[in-house]
Amino acid sequence: MDVRRRPSKALRPAPKEPSSAPEPTGAKASDALPLPLYFTNALFFTLFFSVAYYLLLRWRDKIRNSVPLHVVTFSELAAILSLIASFIYLLGFFGIDFVQSFIARASNEAWDLVDEEEGEDHRHRLMACSPSIPDHIIPAVSSAEDEEIVDLVVKGTIPSYALEEQLGDCKRAVRIRREALQRITRRSLQGLPLDGFDYGSILKQCCEMPVGYVQIPVGIAGPLLLDSFEYIVPMATTEGCIVASTNRGFKGIYASGGATSTILRDGMTRAPVVRFPSASRACHLKFFLDNPSNFQTLADEFNKSSNFARLQSVQCSIAGKNLYMRFSCTTGDAMGMNMVSKGVENVLAYLRNEYPDMDIISISGNFCSDKKPAAINWIEGRGKSAVCEAVIKEEVLKKVFRTSVATLVELNMLKNLAGSAVAGALGGFNAHASNIVSAIFIATGQDPAQNVESSHCITMMEAVNDGKDLHISVTMPSIEVGTIGGGTQLASQSACLDLLGVKGASKELPGANSRLLAKIVAGSVLAGELSLMAAIASGQLVQSHMKYNRSTKDVSKVGS
Repeated sequence: MDVRRRPSKALRPAPKEPSSAPEPTGAKASDALPLPLYFTNALFFTLFFSVAYYLLLRWRDKIRNSVPLHVVTFSELAAILSLIASFIYLLGFFGIDFVQSFIARASNEAWDLVDEEEGEDHRHRLMACSPSIPDHIIPAVSSAEDEEIVDLVVKGTIPSYALEEQLGDCKRAVRIRREALQRITRRSLQGLPLDGFDYGSILKQCCEMPVGYVQIPVGIAGPLLLDSFEYIVPMATTEGCIVASTNRGFKGIYASGGATSTILRDGMTRAPVVRFPSASRACHLKFFLDNPSNFQTLADEFNKSSNFARLQSVQCSIAGKNLYMRFSCTTGDAMGMNMVSKGVENVLAYLRNEYPDMDIISISGNFCSDKKPAAINWIEGRGKSAVCEAVIKEEVLKKVFRTSVATLVELNMLKNLAGSAVAGALGGFNAHASNIVSAIFIATGQDPAQNVESSHCITMMEAVNDGKDLHISVTMPSIEVGTIGGGTQLASQSACLDLLGVKGASKELPGANSRLLAKIVAGSVLAGELSLMAAIASGQLVQSHMKYNRSTKDVSKVGS
């Protein structure tokens, strides 16, 4: 596209009538070349290197003969001009992305010169050249200027990912990207909301190339009586019965005097993998890391990149010539993946000086283990390791849950323990911990993918007080949560954290808010386990889901 300043209206040529022949969707770099592309490339390659070699020989002779370099002959001047011309061609041809960024910026200047009348004419020309799309799929953009930008995005002249940076208006960039996407795919995004969201809050932080946002309803359950404090728990889910069932569990726990919780461990992990020429060299580094006298040196290197990251331990595992090092550290109120990764990079840089034959393969060697079910997380823990328990009274079981102690104990043994063992479960000795974890994670801005290990849970039930009451507990070794960073800073998620009283970083005790959030997650899972197991024991599960998780409404009409 020509991005030079356009002539005044009086000098502009009359617009051409649209041709019936299909027009190309984008310009190629070779379109402006008078010769075949391969011939032109060969010509400029040869010209560039030949004149460069010629000039080097001439300057060498001048230096030997003490002739000033600035004194040039006609042939040398022609060679210099040829060198510059060939360099510009090669830069333009092989640096398309670089050149296009300047084209796009120049286009922005040109757009400012388009008056309203010409912009409307150009819009009609664009529509004539665009694919045939039903009218209801193409909502009008705000101006003729935006129409031209949409066309440039469709043609690929402006990269879609660069709109925010080039326009300086995040919402306008989303609207243009959205319109371009509809024209390219010929699919409507009418049901995907655009307005009502602060797109600037996610720029370079939460999501790239946004075209809207998905609405997930947030319900509340509670109060949860946990450690003598009451909490109203927000849960974002599209599955009926989840909030209602958890709320019933809260009711039973409250009526029985509440639940108690304990944080067993608090440490985020990252495990790089390095390789040595031999297994003996890998073992040498393992012995170095295992030596307690070297820990403080490692901690000093690890801790220097953060005010909150404090190295706790390093656990090593050998696989042939490869060494896996699992670093664990506190991360304050952040979930801490970036924090621990920076600390690991510091230690690796230090170790490389001590072990020059060490080859760093990856900052993460899956010994961490992040977003994957792994025995290391189930056994050693990751993030917050929590246990939560409650004693449910016999009369509460009968009145609220319509079941008995003996029935629940037997069901838990056969379903959650024996049944999960038969299935070969890893960390899945529970009824539906992931339902509650996912709902709270989405509502509070946690990483939903970390539900994989955060839902590791074993639910235990046994009769107490001469068999009259039920002791129920959930042990969750790897709850990965934070109250600062990532999605927690978004307005909706921040409001849910504020509802729980854990918004932001704790000023009194670093890490206190994230540990409390982990306790609330464990307490909510306890309630969810109690209620679902009771529903299964009393035969209410299917009936409840038919009532609250089946819709007779035609949602396709609602969405339109």
